[in-house]
Amino acid sequence: MKSSLLLWVALAVSLEFVLVAGTLLDYEGEERVLVNNKCKCTTVTSRLVPSKENPDEEILERNIRITVPLRSRQNISDPTSPLRTTFVYRMAELCKKCDPVEVELGGEIYEAQQSTSCNEPETCYTYNRDKCYTTTFPFIYHGETKHIQAALTPASCYAD
Repeated sequence: MKSSLLLWVALAVSLEFVLVAGTLLDYEGEERVLVNNKCKCTTVTSRLVPSKENPDEEILERNIRITVPLRSRQNISDPTSPLRTTFVYRMAELCKKCDPVEVELGGEIYEAQQSTSCNEPETCYTYNRDKCYTTTFPFIYHGETKHIQAALTPASCYAD
């Protein structure tokens, strides 16, 4: 069990190092945003800083900021669902890029994506402000109950 856990940790660290090192070499000293996941309220930034042991070397510093939404519901589209008490953050999920990218291979252009798990639904801890969320609620008018759909994120549901 311990050896398989160590293997996964080593794989994750090497994968993240490749992701970070490949994108940071041109940005010495500048803090670079690697991940800004509004769905999970996380931001991952990195920058190269002088080493404390050897000032001639630079080391990669990574900052992970997680904002935990205290009043988040288990089902964010249902205001009556119980409060969420468990929050899970996996670097591999935060860093995945599902937007297709055009790649030229052998003179032909192909669309590719950088992750294989893009079809799985993502658990959001807060609203993605670019997505329209709605819910249905009972509305009583003149003694008659009607179920009306309401926007939970009006700015993204209605055009200006």
